[in-house]
Amino acid sequence: MNDPERKAPDLMVNRKQEAAERAARLTEIREQQRRAERRRTAVITGTSLLVAGVLVTATAVVIVGEQRRATEVVEAATGDIEGVQTFTDLSASHVQQPVQYEQTPPVGGDHAGVWANCGTYFEPITNELGVHSLEHGAVWITYNSDLPAEQVQQLTDLAEGNAYVLLSPFDGLPEQSVVASAWGTQLALEDADDPRLEQFVVKYQQGEQTPEPGAPCTGGVDA
Repeated sequence: MNDPERKAPDLMVNRKQEAAERAARLTEIREQQRRAERRRTAVITGTSLLVAGVLVTATAVVIVGEQRRATEVVEAATGDIEGVQTFTDLSASHVQQPVQYEQTPPVGGDHAGVWANCGTYFEPITNELGVHSLEHGAVWITYNSDLPAEQVQQLTDLAEGNAYVLLSPFDGLPEQSVVASAWGTQLALEDADDPRLEQFVVKYQQGEQTPEPGAPCTGGVDA
């Protein structure tokens, strides 16, 4: 016969053992989870530091490269830029009637009593307004309307980075696709990639040829 009084203590012992085993397993599982979490944290931290280091290094390389390129542009602009034409004896009266200019686009002469605000335009602007901006030291970059969109974007980026630049398409340009003009000075180029364009902007934006240096290129009209 089974002895109920003997089974009860044995059952209690078994339950205590099972509880202890479950507690031990739970402790081990939690420890495994903590170790896994520490490994994940270490991997994430290491990856983040590696990515950050790569980004910092890449950024530094880009900055140094851009600084070197800007220095080269400035150095090149201090000398003669191949292809630049100059024009002298330009009148500078304010007029109300249209003006017939000898150069296309114009590089100076009589002009409107108000200037075109510097910036980017996607339609041709009035010559007489643009010439007044040239008098204030602006560089007017013009391009054929069929210039590829990526080159127009290059010109737009250049214009947006300079306070005294006008950018607009121009009807009736010569064979060249892009023409940069300052007062009495002009450079015709085949495309927007030509490095001489940025050199021209650096040299002639508010350059020595400006009749009214320091005059504003804002506060006029949006042409």
